[in-house]
Amino acid sequence: VETPFTDWDDVARRTAKTPGVKLAIPMVEGAAGISTQFGQSGVLVRGVREKDLVRLPGIVGNIRDGSLEGFDKAEGVAIGQRLAETLGVRVGDKVSLLIAKGGQTPFGVAPRIKAYTVVAVFSIGMSEFDNVFVYMPLTEAQAFFNKEEQASVIEAFVEEPDNMDAIRAQLDKVVGRPMIMTDWRQRNKSFFDALKVERTVMFLILTLIVLVAALNIISGLTMLVKDKGRDIAILRTMGATRGAVMRIF
Repeated sequence: VETPFTDWDDVARRTAKTPGVKLAIPMVEGAAGISTQFGQSGVLVRGVREKDLVRLPGIVGNIRDGSLEGFDKAEGVAIGQRLAETLGVRVGDKVSLLIAKGGQTPFGVAPRIKAYTVVAVFSIGMSEFDNVFVYMPLTEAQAFFNKEEQASVIEAFVEEPDNMDAIRAQLDKVVGRPMIMTDWRQRNKSFFDALKVERTVMFLILTLIVLVAALNIISGLTMLVKDKGRDIAILRTMGATRGAVMRIF
C-alpha cells in the first residue's frame, strides 16, 4: 500500500549505497509559476538540502552570481541564468512563486503565492535547465507544496548510465516501497529520439555525398584513361608494367 513518503532520508541512504550509484538526493519537486514586474514563466521548483545542492552535478562550479553558502537558512531561491534574464532579476531581487493548490480555507483550496529572494544564479549550459529549474531549501519547499516532513522524488546519479537496466533491477530490491522509477532514457525521450533521427538522416546525407564524389572521381579517371589509350600503349611498348600504369592514374 502506498504511504506518504516520510522515510525519504532512509531510502536515499539505501539508494546511495547501491553498487553503481554515485549520489542520491531527496527532493520536493513541483510545478509553479514565477513572476516579477518584468516577466513571468513556468518553472519546476526543486526543494533540496544545502549539503545535497552543493554536490549536485551541473550546479557545483557553475554558480555565476551569488552564493549557496547558508542556503538552508537564507529562505531564498537559486535560479538559472536564462530564467534570470527572462524575469529581469539579479541576486538580491525578489521573485514571486505561485501554485494553484495552496492552503485549505473555508471556501476550499486557495492558490498560494509567496515572494522569495534570489540568492544565487547558476548556468548549467543547457537552456532547457537554465530556463526551468528553481532550487529552494527543502524545508521551505515542504511548506510551500504542503508536503510536511515528506519528499516527492529521489534523484540518483549513476556511474554507468548505459547500464541502466541492471541498476534499475538493483534499485527495485533496495528501495523496498511502492514507487515509480524513471531514468534518463524516459525523461528525455523526445530529445534522444530527435538525436537518433538526426544521426540517421546525417548518415544518409553523408553517404550520398561520398557516393556522388566517388562516382565523379571514377568517371573522371575512366575518361582520362580512355583519352590516353594510345599513350598508354606506347608506354607499355617501351616496357612500362601494368603496376606503373596504375600508379600513374
